[in-house]
Amino acid sequence: MTQQDPPQDRFADRQALVTGGGSGIGAALVRALVAAGADVVVADLDEAAAQRVAGAVTGPGTARAVRLDVTDAAAVQAAVDEVVERAGRIDLLFNNAGITFGGETEDLSLEHWDAIIDVNIRGVVHGVAAAYPHMVRQGATGGPGGHIVNTASMGGIMAAGLITSYVMTKHAVVGLSLALRTEAAAKGVGVTVLCPAAVETPILDKGHLGRFHGRDYYLKGQGVRRPLDADVLAAQALAAVAADRPMLVTPRPARVAWRLGRLAPSFANRAATRFVAKQRRLQARRATSGGPA
Repeated sequence: MTQQDPPQDRFADRQALVTGGGSGIGAALVRALVAAGADVVVADLDEAAAQRVAGAVTGPGTARAVRLDVTDAAAVQAAVDEVVERAGRIDLLFNNAGITFGGETEDLSLEHWDAIIDVNIRGVVHGVAAAYPHMVRQGATGGPGGHIVNTASMGGIMAAGLITSYVMTKHAVVGLSLALRTEAAAKGVGVTVLCPAAVETPILDKGHLGRFHGRDYYLKGQGVRRPLDADVLAAQALAAVAADRPMLVTPRPARVAWRLGRLAPSFANRAATRFVAKQRRLQARRATSGGPA
């Protein structure tokens, strides 16, 4: 088995819910799960986008769309409970919905902070609070309890300014995931956190404040030349779940940068400080030249 070749029987007939499933990584996860035989609820704030994804997937599994605001704890609970009531269990929860803001921290309003905390942290907490007790009960019967997969980022294991609010939330997701994994193991529940470098998704071009340029920032800051294909990441994610791995850091250049940062944290901090200064100079040149923000 390779990271790109998850075993089909691990996901056949499994009941899955994917938040943020209407685009990007979420849509790729839906495609991979359905191709592997899972029955998937495609949950997204944009119901039309979720419906498009659900209608386009092919494979032995199935997909259906629902509108879901992950900041609404009651709605997340209801979505999870509906899966359990319909299918008798929930096997896989992918807490994938997320947003980002990029720019100088002093330009962030409290509304920005609240929004990113609500989606990126509370959204994950709501998913865990809704699905984990079901999975614990499932595991108590002697069968597989289930698996929770949280989408974090390289920003959750390394840190650089200009995306400070995003880094904060993704560090929280990594910490939650790794801590919960140690508790959940004895209850038959798996937990995996995804920490990819830049992925080719709409988020690369969203949430810009001032002259911040997300695509340039994420690629150069994470040491990769081009964004990772979302379908490649999804295949790697399913393989990580099948192998019950605690964390997926991908692609290889990102893993190398992360390991170097762990070995030499002071060097990594200095490098990040220089990178932020370079990004500021680049933004100043854009402001002077009138180039794209």
